[in-house]
Amino acid sequence: MKFIKSAFTILALIFLTYSCGVQNKMKTTTPRDEMLIRISEIKIEEQYLEEYIKILKYEAEASVRLEPGVISIYPMFQKENPTEIRILEIYADNEAYKAHLETPHFKEYKSSTLNMVESLKLIDMEAIDGETMSKIFKKLE
Repeated sequence: MKFIKSAFTILALIFLTYSCGVQNKMKTTTPRDEMLIRISEIKIEEQYLEEYIKILKYEAEASVRLEPGVISIYPMFQKENPTEIRILEIYADNEAYKAHLETPHFKEYKSSTLNMVESLKLIDMEAIDGETMSKIFKKLE
């Protein structure tokens, strides 16, 4: 009888531990409907292009590495026109975006590239298939 009680107690503890672990994992995933997704369309003055790209690469890498709420800051340029920059920005939610705007690396990027930007357009987007994102962006798991 003692053995059955002990076995039951151990099984109950395993079950509780597993249940808590699953709940914690669920809490750390990003709800797809709360994400802020944006494409930034930026036109850079040609004489500043090399310097701008250097600054942008640093800012994008630091944002993804240092900020848990930044899912993607993925810069790219048009092959035929490299002064036409596009950035895919994905944030866990609006609060993550607001926090991003207050980081030293973003403020440095913004202030040091202000005179390099000819035009800037921010386009808010909505995901068509948010469920597939976790396969692409491992940070969402």
